[in-house]
Amino acid sequence: MSEEIIISRDNGVMTITMNRPQAKNAMNKNMSEHIAAALDELDASNDLRVAILTGAGGTFCSGMDLKGFLAGETPSVKGRGFGGLTEKPPVKPLIAAIEGYALAGGFELAITCDMIVAAASSKFGIPEVKRGLVAGAGGLIRLPDQINTRLAMELALTGDFVSAQRAYDIGLINQVVDEGKALEAALELAHRIAANGPLAVAASKKIISEYASWAHGERWTRQGEIMGPVFTSSDAREGAAAFAEKRAPNWQGK
Repeated sequence: MSEEIIISRDNGVMTITMNRPQAKNAMNKNMSEHIAAALDELDASNDLRVAILTGAGGTFCSGMDLKGFLAGETPSVKGRGFGGLTEKPPVKPLIAAIEGYALAGGFELAITCDMIVAAASSKFGIPEVKRGLVAGAGGLIRLPDQINTRLAMELALTGDFVSAQRAYDIGLINQVVDEGKALEAALELAHRIAANGPLAVAASKKIISEYASWAHGERWTRQGEIMGPVFTSSDAREGAAAFAEKRAPNWQGK
């Protein structure tokens, strides 16, 4: 795996660290391809339940590598989007652990994740308009689904930054923690998720991610199609047995 991306795995949790601190973890093609490969491994592995995306050197990601852009490089993967993520998130849960700046494409990576834990000193924004560009990696079509449309419009048209506390207040992030503690808090959250039934977790994420696109009259049916196999799984029986026997469940993912 490239030194620009560092991967670790522990007790069902994969941590993906963007590792270009000298460039504020600006995204290039190489990083995008390796993130996409890591997420493929996440979804394919029975031993991995959750992933965390974070950045080295006190910064999450400052966006697209502009030097690479000027040289004709696109920091995307076909069919996967910016950073190998924004157009095709993993099936399994993904948490962003943010220190410092999550700007432009870095912000769009963060809002593609299912949950966000951020240090109090971190900053968020889509400042592309300040450079004559457009936030095309999800900032304009994903953000309005997550916060008030007028607030999304303000962020997109001014390019201004918002603080972690402001992001929390408008419902954009899950948790604000002390500086230097974002990864620690994200790991704690990830391990709480990893302790649960993997089939149930994946089905729950899928329903929440997709239900808004379903016609109202189809929602119960579509939900049932996704959750039905979970209720007839070995894991469902194991969960009930573990509860009755007052022990931790031994999930098999089937």
